[in-house]
Amino acid sequence: MDDDMLEDQRRLVDLIEDEGWDVTDLEISAYDSPWADEDDPEATVTITARKPYESDGDGEDEDNPYRLK
Repeated sequence: MDDDMLEDQRRLVDLIEDEGWDVTDLEISAYDSPWADEDDPEATVTITARKPYESDGDGEDEDNPYRLK
């Protein structure tokens, strides 16, 4: 894995965190592309993030029979 991939990963995390999300898991996979004739590696990044939303407190969901308590 080269430094460019790690810098891109950090940039993606920063963008997500700047939008108010908390990154909870991250996986980067570097590989040689089976579709390209070049020797340049490719990477995929999987990011899991969470963002709590404040409810308006109307209590509407409390009577929902499908909501876990």
